[in-house]
Amino acid sequence: MEFFTLLSVEEARDRWLAAVERRMAAERVAASEAAGRITASPVLSPEELPPFARSSVDGYAVRSADTFGASEGLPAYLTVTAEIPMGQAPTLPLNPGEAQKIATGGALPEGADAVIMVEHTEQSAPDEIAALRPVSPGENVMHRGEDCRAGAELIPAGRLIRAQEAALLSHAGILQVDVVRRPRVAIISTGDELVPADQAPGPGQIRESNGQALSALVLRDGGEPAFLGLAPDDEERILALLRQGMAYDLILISGGSSVGARDLTARLIGRLGEPGVLVHGVKLKPGKPTILAVAGGVPVAGLPGHPVSAQVVYSLFVAPLLRQMQGLPPEPEFRPTVLARLTKNVASTAGRTDVVRVRLFRRDGEVWAEPVHGKSGLISTLVKADGLIVIPSAREGLLAGDTVEVEVLA
Repeated sequence: MEFFTLLSVEEARDRWLAAVERRMAAERVAASEAAGRITASPVLSPEELPPFARSSVDGYAVRSADTFGASEGLPAYLTVTAEIPMGQAPTLPLNPGEAQKIATGGALPEGADAVIMVEHTEQSAPDEIAALRPVSPGENVMHRGEDCRAGAELIPAGRLIRAQEAALLSHAGILQVDVVRRPRVAIISTGDELVPADQAPGPGQIRESNGQALSALVLRDGGEPAFLGLAPDDEERILALLRQGMAYDLILISGGSSVGARDLTARLIGRLGEPGVLVHGVKLKPGKPTILAVAGGVPVAGLPGHPVSAQVVYSLFVAPLLRQMQGLPPEPEFRPTVLARLTKNVASTAGRTDVVRVRLFRRDGEVWAEPVHGKSGLISTLVKADGLIVIPSAREGLLAGDTVEVEVLA
């Protein structure tokens, strides 16, 4: 194929995602270690949840019929026959005209069908309360199986296990869960000018940073990053690292994607296997010289060396691929976004997608977005930014005062 035939962001992403067939297999892990993982199959409840009728408030277990018509002017008087210990089954049944003191989470005694809140009662005698209002059947009660029936789906497949899912697994007594294996991502940085972070740069040199940034992004998106190393613009060194990366599920290589005499990346990726380079050049700023490929079943992304460009390209192409490889839709149904008013005009070129960094702030009760200007090699502009605005290719810029959707940076 002809290199550097520019495609739109949408065309490039669709072409790459369609060519990647790799999906992560399931693996079983301890539920205590499953937070941040994605369920590989539905998780079913092994039992009724809750396993018994429980009170949802502090108060008194009662027969609701004994409170009908009660009011502050004409209370219903009930004899208190027991206090139900927490963590134990009630020992006495509840008879008509009786109440039993109960705490939140306590088990209802036989015969009770409601709980009246303690603040809706008064102590009328040492062993008697006055109900100051009626309660309906089932009021303030969590019924057996109300949370989930035995055999019912607790958590669907393809769900990220957050704190709330982790709590439900523990509540159901589930000790192991099948989750999607994390994609293993090989990360390579190239460039004669780069030195490791622990080394003092010499004249014309800078410390490498894309490895750290991409590793953090891969971790965020459910992958396991492995930084394979730093290579100068040397064909054999780069090819050796790329071949090492073929043992992984995805290869990210930054640098060497610009047109020029020393552009080796696209040619070397083409030597790894079929079908090779699918995209070399995207109508995108920053990130025009992006390379997207599949080699022997392994997807490969050639990211620009400039840190801002690399992270923009990652968000538009790599993040959707990692989602797809884990069995999720490439684009999440909901993104953390905020509507804001633009502080100044932003120029753009028709036919090209522009990604603009912005700083968010509040003024006069409104959220405002201020563009963070700077060249794509200036990492500090990313640190100063709170979000990104994507200007679609059909637009020719934005005007000050326009309301824009800002994707909040995680």
